Amino acid sequence: MRGRDDRDEGLFSYLRLEERVPTDHPLRAIRALTDEALAALNGRLAARYSQLGRPSIPPEHLLRATLLQAFFSVRVTPEACLRHDTDADGADRLQPLVPLVCQAADGFAGLASDGVHQEPRPIAGGRCGAGVTRCAEKSFRPKDGSGEPPAPGKNGERNFRREKRSNATHASTTDPDARLYRKGDGQSSRLCFMGHALMENRNGLVVDATLTHATGTAAREATLTMLDRRMRRTRITLGADKAYDVTDFVGGLRARKVTPHIAVNGAISKTGKRRKTAIDGRTTRHPGYAVSQPIRKRVEEVFGWIKAQAGYEQLKVRGREKAEAVFTFATAAYNLIRIPRLLEGAVT
Repeated sequence: MRGRDDRDEGLFSYLRLEERVPTDHPLRAIRALTDEALAALNGRLAARYSQLGRPSIPPEHLLRATLLQAFFSVRVTPEACLRHDTDADGADRLQPLVPLVCQAADGFAGLASDGVHQEPRPIAGGRCGAGVTRCAEKSFRPKDGSGEPPAPGKNGERNFRREKRSNATHASTTDPDARLYRKGDGQSSRLCFMGHALMENRNGLVVDATLTHATGTAAREATLTMLDRRMRRTRITLGADKAYDVTDFVGGLRARKVTPHIAVNGAISKTGKRRKTAIDGRTTRHPGYAVSQPIRKRVEEVFGWIKAQAGYEQLKVRGREKAEAVFTFATAAYNLIRIPRLLEGAVT
């Protein structure tokens, strides 16, 4: 007997994804901010794509998926790595997300302040995980082609004893953009990039971010670059640690009408002579200077979240341009986690 062409709709449950997310879930507030920031980038994203051929996966979907990976500490799968390499390269796509997220929130409750703090942190290069960092350092070979290559096989041994290595004479064969860098005395040198974040003082939100080669002057140079691309009408303050207590840098801040709330570097040399500071009474006599000193340490929370929660302690891309896209995207994700809570507090 021929059966009837009836639908057994009772056997299936049809639910929209929207219905599966509770109305009070934090992701709803984050989604609203994300959509507003992505809408502002619509023109830039459209310019990247041709009007011919089969439609691609919308870049907005890829960016939202990457945000979810950071929010829930989801380690990237090989397929996601491939997507990131092919669909998210180009820092000019992602970098504008950082200020746009802050602008969207500031339009609601005025969360951002005129006081900022800048901080650099070394961000390791490599493909995935610390094991590959060691492999990348084994690929740090003399530029003239000499030197002993690593032993054949997976994670082959490489003897560095009595070999002087520097960025002037050596380069990585796996990531030529990475630079050998040592954060401080007594610490080991690593192949890495240097990430920089500009944080406003009121709520600790990132207002700008960039990533550069790891050099001794990169932090100060990146600071001035980020300050130059920030439009402002009033004088602002800049908090920073004693590594920024350099005459040329402080002069550059004053020329830009930025008050240098920088910690005084009063180090004493081996001869017992105290180092001359570039910070004088014009700055230290104001009460705001003392207030900035403890606040500037909050930037550690940004880098701590990016490395521990979002899983970006070890970058999974190669090249400075892609590394900058990943780093600036991570700072935008950090803002999106915090802004809804700040807005809730501002409303109540």
